[in-house]
Amino acid sequence: MIAAAPPLPELAAWLSWSLARRGSELVDLVSRLAGSESPSHEPSTQAPVFALIEEALQPSGLVVRRLAGGTSGGQLIARSSTRPRNGYQLLLGHVDTVWPVGTLSAMPVREEGGRLYGPGVFDMKGGVAIAVFALLALAGLERELGLAPALSPMLFLNSDEELGSADSARRIHRLARRAARAFVLEPAFGPDGRVKTERKGVARFGLTFRGRAAHAGLHPEQGASAIRELGRTIERLAQLDDPARGTTVNVGVVSGGTRGNVVAAEAHAEVDARFTSIAAGVEIERTIRALAPTLPGVRIEVEGEIERLPLERTDRNRALYARAQECAAVLGQTLEEASVGGGSDGSLASLHTATLDGLGAVGGGAHAEDEHLIVDRLSGRAALVALLLLSPAP
Repeated sequence: MIAAAPPLPELAAWLSWSLARRGSELVDLVSRLAGSESPSHEPSTQAPVFALIEEALQPSGLVVRRLAGGTSGGQLIARSSTRPRNGYQLLLGHVDTVWPVGTLSAMPVREEGGRLYGPGVFDMKGGVAIAVFALLALAGLERELGLAPALSPMLFLNSDEELGSADSARRIHRLARRAARAFVLEPAFGPDGRVKTERKGVARFGLTFRGRAAHAGLHPEQGASAIRELGRTIERLAQLDDPARGTTVNVGVVSGGTRGNVVAAEAHAEVDARFTSIAAGVEIERTIRALAPTLPGVRIEVEGEIERLPLERTDRNRALYARAQECAAVLGQTLEEASVGGGSDGSLASLHTATLDGLGAVGGGAHAEDEHLIVDRLSGRAALVALLLLSPAP
């Protein structure tokens, strides 16, 4: 029989104590996960990481399954063996990193000055370990006090998030559609550990301009310059920038032409667009696809699409953030929010359910040579996640 919940401060104190005394185990798990290199582009490297996580989860009592991927190294799902009485809540994360095999020789996993360094420790093997230990804490709470969350926790980890989650998105959509809420263990923002309540969407396009070549000295009027059209288009795209709405459109790469004395017959541009709402992203895509040439004899070809939807500050997401602030306060923590430009699977979950992102490790240097997490923040983050999982259903 499930016991009545003790007062929230007592519950928070128990979780903090339980996880703090296992702090060295938590750091050890992050170190072992980071020591098992798992770049997104090498699916065969993902199995050993999943095996480490499955082993670590054994005391949780959750049933762990590995799901085959199509183009990725697959996914892992951990859930209760019994049908949840009141539904479930979703924990999301990924095990793939941007670092190629062999990075450890130059960036070994090491603890120094209260920080743990290494490829993937911050983005996001630290977050994976936080999720694991939060689930272990809940299992201990049920064994010792007979207390379990009203919503059954489910952990889903993929291995292609850094590539856009094309292979796992379908499963994320399906799980989030049925979940009461979702917690994303991506890294926190900044040294104060802010959660991410808004993420910009991302769209990328390739523009090809096809004109007509001619001798620039003898018969320039017979040509149609693809480069001139490209230049005019850059100015038109700049007009789509709207910083007040969080919209940016950047032409980051351009190329074209063959020689200085030849009117350019072809030119190319690569465009990156960021936006804070789905409506803004759709409008940007529509505008770019509708680009028409201004010069006779030139045509424009457009490739690309929206790659990442935004994570919006919806009412239900705001309510979940407020709940997290309450839990943090009981734990003696301060929890602030941030808006960021990078994408995550939180954007997919948010389409279907209340979602809070950035609950993972506190640190810095994601995708950089100084990637690190702050060791003494790990157990506190795990306690926050565990308390959130214990909080009442929305």
